[in-house]
Amino acid sequence: MDISNITPTNFIEEFINKDLEEGVYSRVQTRFPPEPNGYLHIGHAKAICIDFGTAEKYGGICNLRLDDTNPTKEDTEYVDAIIEDIKWLGFHIDNVYYASDYFDNIHKYAIELIKQGKAYVCDLTPEQIREYRGTYEKPGKESPYRNRSIEENLDLFERMTNGEFADGEKVLRAKIDMASPNLNMRDPIIYRVLHAHHHRTGDKWCVYPMYDFAHPLSDADENVTFSLCTLEFEDHRPLYDWPLKELKKWKEPPRQIEFARMNLNYTITSKRRCLKLVNEGLVSGWDDPRMATLSGMRRRGYPAEAIRDFVSKIGVSKANSVIDYSLLESCVRDNLNKNAERAMVVLNPLKVIVDNYEDGKTEQIEVPINPEQPELGTKKVPFSKEIYIEKEDFMECPPNRKYFRLCPEKEVRLKGAYFIKYVSCEKDENGEVTAVHVTYDPASYGGESPDGRKVKGTIHWVSTEHCSCATVRLYDRLFTVENPVGNPDIDFTEYLNPNSCVTLENCKISDDVAKAEVGATFQFMRQGYFCIDKDSTADKKVINRVVALKDSFAKKN
Repeated sequence: MDISNITPTNFIEEFINKDLEEGVYSRVQTRFPPEPNGYLHIGHAKAICIDFGTAEKYGGICNLRLDDTNPTKEDTEYVDAIIEDIKWLGFHIDNVYYASDYFDNIHKYAIELIKQGKAYVCDLTPEQIREYRGTYEKPGKESPYRNRSIEENLDLFERMTNGEFADGEKVLRAKIDMASPNLNMRDPIIYRVLHAHHHRTGDKWCVYPMYDFAHPLSDADENVTFSLCTLEFEDHRPLYDWPLKELKKWKEPPRQIEFARMNLNYTITSKRRCLKLVNEGLVSGWDDPRMATLSGMRRRGYPAEAIRDFVSKIGVSKANSVIDYSLLESCVRDNLNKNAERAMVVLNPLKVIVDNYEDGKTEQIEVPINPEQPELGTKKVPFSKEIYIEKEDFMECPPNRKYFRLCPEKEVRLKGAYFIKYVSCEKDENGEVTAVHVTYDPASYGGESPDGRKVKGTIHWVSTEHCSCATVRLYDRLFTVENPVGNPDIDFTEYLNPNSCVTLENCKISDDVAKAEVGATFQFMRQGYFCIDKDSTADKKVINRVVALKDSFAKKN
């Protein structure tokens, strides 16, 4: 393989270049092997980018292989979600395989190891196996069943396969070294009895291989050359290599290379804990926009390109670290600033009546679609006698001279339209302002005055005759602390942020937003970035805040 034009950018690629140059491998093939027992999360995004990105860079193949060796926790719902997430991130899946595709071969390999005297059936209970295993300071003790004859082991394993034993009654263990300094090599379990229906193989099997045994053999049978995985598997690498060396069946057996996993603060990625949030109704589902799942981030409005950019900025290293959530938000913000259409939306409406504007008149105000992309041009926004502004953009008695929004003493600019000046306000029986009367300067169209007077404040608006009502969800981080699982004595749900979702009703959206499809993103001027949610109906939009214009979380906390 010609790699003269490939410059490595991380230590994984340096290993690959060296192996290719020395002829250890003639090609590059990787795989992404998630277990289909939950939805993919932001941590998986890093592995996806590395696995698929590496193969792409070297003109190789990257397969998706679903690790379905634990049928009690797996479901086709998760399989479908995994495939959708990978494609959404922008990667091509060369092939979709399952560990169960290799069950027949893996079973034959287990029998071959038994025949070589390298595996045996053990009757110890799980508690006894742990006790016999020893500790880092103390070597393990051999099982009393370790020296069973090859014939007896073959017979017992066949009977395990035929369903004669109950779950946990017997296991098949590799015969390696009970005194190994690596605990993973102290006769690990490679097969267990499990009477469970499998989502693909049905009831064919009642014995299932363990992950550490199935994984290297599946890689090898699939012709994977580089098994790229996270750092927690580093101690498992000798066990990954062990069956490949003992069976000696592959010309180019795969090489395992480990990299640091992604640890992101203010989130949880444990599938068990995520499932608790879902099952207890603490979130609306796996795709709740507050979740660190890829489906949740997609629903919230995070662009796939921004997530890939985030992974790129983190880089590939061998050292574990905790990444600040604000870096991810910054990547999202930068991407949407460049690409999101601008729109004027009023979240907390207050009616403003322009007294000297002609009754029944409507004119079209031109505003940029996106100032970052001037080539896109402008769009027309209707303006009329009555408009809505944000309640916070008017104060009858401002606290100081630095208040530059609408008030009795100051003129204010309506974005793209005119200067307006306060006249009076209407109030209800509680003294709350219900409407504000103003006058406008017809000569100030476009926000500029011919006499050169300066107006510091600019506020956004929507015409009352040309808007719709919407529900807007203001999302924030799901947890109030950086490490929700840092204290083992406190349930992580105690750290849930009570303000992680604030719902606003009766928000006023312009017609361009009202007509947008689910998934469309906008910058609501002066508010932040927002995305049309799937809960929207033909009559009413539901809109998620993707991220604020600035990082305000740290300041609030």
